[in-house]
This record gives sequence, C-alpha cells and structure tokens, in this order.
Amino acid sequence: MKKSERLNDMLRFLNDREFFNLHDLMDKYDISKSTALRDIDSLEQLGVPIYAEHGRYGRYGILQHQLLAPILFTMDEVYALYFAMLTLDSYQSTPFHLSVKQLNEKFEACLSQKQLQQIHLMKKVLQFEVSQHYHVSQYLDQILKSILHESTCVIQYVKDLQETSYQVQFFKISAKFGQWYASGIDIKTHQTKVFRCDRITSLQEENSETQYSIDDLLHRSLNAYKSDNSIQYEVEITEQAKDLFYKENYPSMNIEHGERTIIRGYYNPGEEVFITNYFMRFESSIIAVKPNSLKQMMVQHMENLVSHYLKL
Repeated sequence: MKKSERLNDMLRFLNDREFFNLHDLMDKYDISKSTALRDIDSLEQLGVPIYAEHGRYGRYGILQHQLLAPILFTMDEVYALYFAMLTLDSYQSTPFHLSVKQLNEKFEACLSQKQLQQIHLMKKVLQFEVSQHYHVSQYLDQILKSILHESTCVIQYVKDLQETSYQVQFFKISAKFGQWYASGIDIKTHQTKVFRCDRITSLQEENSETQYSIDDLLHRSLNAYKSDNSIQYEVEITEQAKDLFYKENYPSMNIEHGERTIIRGYYNPGEEVFITNYFMRFESSIIAVKPNSLKQMMVQHMENLVSHYLKL
C-alpha cells in the first residue's frame, strides 16, 4: 500500500477513536515503529489534531472526534452509488489503483447505521447483470496514462500464438463482453486497431511528441475501422431474435425493424471467422443471408462442426 493510500485509510481508521497507540497502527498496516511515527507526523501536517500523552502507558489522543466531514445522501443516491461500486467486483483489472474492499469501506463510513442496514438488505434482493472479467489486463493504468499524456507506446501483443510489436497511440479504453479493449492508431500504418488488453504482454510509454490529438483520433475513429475493400452484408432474422442482437453487437452493424428484421453491416478482409461465429449464435432464427459468400462461410462452418462432433 502506498503511503498516500495508507494515510487516507488511517483517517477512516482513527475517525471513531479518541485515543490510539503506535501498536494499533503497526498491527493494522504491518509497518515498523519508525514508519508509524512518520505517519503520525504526516497526519499532523495534514491538520489532524493529534496530541501525545507521555508516561508508561503513553498514547495518542485526537482533539476532535469526527475527522471526516459528513456527506449526506438520499437513499436513492446511496443505492445508485453502492451498486455502481459493486460492479467493480466483476473486474480482474481496472485502469485505477484501488481496492474495491477499501472503496466499499470508505463509502460505508459516510453512511448512517440506518442507511447501512438498507443497502445490505437491498444487496440481498436486488441483482444486476454484470459480465465477469476473468482475464487480467495488467497495463490498463499505463494505457490510460498514455491517453491522457497523448503519447505513443511500444507494445508487444500476442494473437494466435504470434507475438507482434506495435508502436501505437491509444485513444479509447472500453469494457465489453467480459473483456477490456484499447483502441489506438498504428503509427507505422496509420490504421486504427483494437487490441484486447489482456493480450498485451509489455508496454513502454514514449516521451516523443505525437502528430495526433485525442480529439482528432476520436473523430477519425468514427469510420476508421472500415477498409476500402470491406464486404457489406444483410442478414434477415426473426423478430423474436432481435434480443440476441441487443445482447451483443458491434459498431460495424445495426438493426432495422419494420415488416422485416434485418441486421446490416460490413466486415473487413481477415474478419471472416469473427463474423461467421457471430451469426452462428442466431441458429435457425436466420431467414436469409446476403451476400452468398457469407452464407457459404456459415455453411462451411456448420459442416466443420458436424464433422468435429461426429469424430468424438
């Protein structure tokens, strides 16, 4: 735990105490006596009114009982903030240096006993659908920092057991379908790419100036993923199957309602496996497919699956 985090936690730890001794801090934070003494000095510099009582049973006292300023929430605000915070439990990695447990403790320290009882009861009866993130993305914080610095990074990226080096300027981080993704422009090819963050095996931020601002990259990204030789498609589905689309869809596709329910979009060369796998989940809900090349890929995919299962 960093010193700034430890001091912040100490403020909450000491909030309900009139007295404490060095061993309280040493045991709580697993620190030495000298570190505990330095932390007390730092708390005094922050304005905490600590005084020492000397003698055989010496201890420290705090003049004012309430160290933290009270924050008033309505119950609706309490519920919204609490459940927004709980969604972080599903993430193996976040772009922030934080402990969900400590964040929860800080939040609950601001609430009354009645409010605490209400949110604990609410937690038992109210459940939100959250995609679990099972993969660790260890460079999220550095990606976010590079975006804010508008700097480039040299990364090593593994896909299909092949490791490739890229020089990239990131401009967006997103969480979708249980994965973290980072969008950036490949400095060598000037193409926009999307990287799955858990597949980044190393990252080195560069201090050199970049030719793009974040606003420029965000604007360019609106149509940046579509290549000149992309393939347009049109897939008609049953009206009941539209819920499958809403559960998972991508910027390259949209759905139209009317007399027919149609998914329209495009895929680029090299994305054939992705688009085929995507439409396989619609199974017999698919009514028609255009172009015929996409239909043939889907048929071939099904034949491969049948062949695989027959061999089991």
